[in-house]
Amino acid sequence: MSPFEPDLPEDFAEFWQETYAEAKAAPLDFHRSLTPAQGDAHLIETFSFRGIDGATRHGWIAYPPGARRAPAFLWIPPYGRESVLPNIYGTREGFTSLSLNFHGEEAFHQESYVTARGYFAEGAADPHTWIFRRMFQDAVIAARVLQAQPEADEDRLAAMGMSQGGGISIWLGAWCPLIRTVVADMPFLGAMRAALGRNAYRYPLKELIDFGEAIPLGHERVLATIAYYDTMHQATHCRVPTLVTLGEKDPAARPENVEAIYQALSGIKHLHRYDWGHDWHVEMVERNRAWLIEHLGAGA
Repeated sequence: MSPFEPDLPEDFAEFWQETYAEAKAAPLDFHRSLTPAQGDAHLIETFSFRGIDGATRHGWIAYPPGARRAPAFLWIPPYGRESVLPNIYGTREGFTSLSLNFHGEEAFHQESYVTARGYFAEGAADPHTWIFRRMFQDAVIAARVLQAQPEADEDRLAAMGMSQGGGISIWLGAWCPLIRTVVADMPFLGAMRAALGRNAYRYPLKELIDFGEAIPLGHERVLATIAYYDTMHQATHCRVPTLVTLGEKDPAARPENVEAIYQALSGIKHLHRYDWGHDWHVEMVERNRAWLIEHLGAGA
């Protein structure tokens, strides 16, 4: 079988149904700052909530002045410990948006990636302990927090993000019924058997290579874990309308890996190509907003 074709573990659906059920049943304990700051076109507040492990997570919510039950999206960060900001990418005209920091940092925390602060290998020897299971569950809880806000329409929620954020958005589209549409810009972790089968010199992916070389049967154990998280595999269960973008010059989420994710999607979908690397592109602002309007309706 081609490494660009899905090859799911036998208990894949059971694993993710159980993972989602735990997050759905977790106590919904959140607190908003209630001291909004004025952005360019949105009011912005910080909030905190109890994560799946009981630790506190922080984030922000941005909403148009006077918004009530506006269409909304969960804005999921790319890889790293810093927070994404409520800028032109984290907000859209007429929409409420909410983002979180997965690692306990503050809502607007900024830091550059260094390998010593990487987390790709944390718990990677087993699918039940890999950090991305906890992160997915926190994303589900964050979607529940967004659903509970009066500025968001609980029936018109999306998930969006770049790289890690795009991949986890597809995971949410696969397993979290709150999510009605997905925008996945240059999504990560696609066709990982192929990605790890070639020389990988680029961090943070190389964190997994280094980890696998340091433990017995490490390469095999890492591949077994990633099979449950591979965004190509997740895409086979994502049936909500999904917009995927790829960068033709992307060295991280390579075009062929993103294409494999896109091909695995079974619902309404669209693929847009940028002559670009692994980074935000200004055209994403209006293109992604148009997708949200098409599938959630116009905002406030």
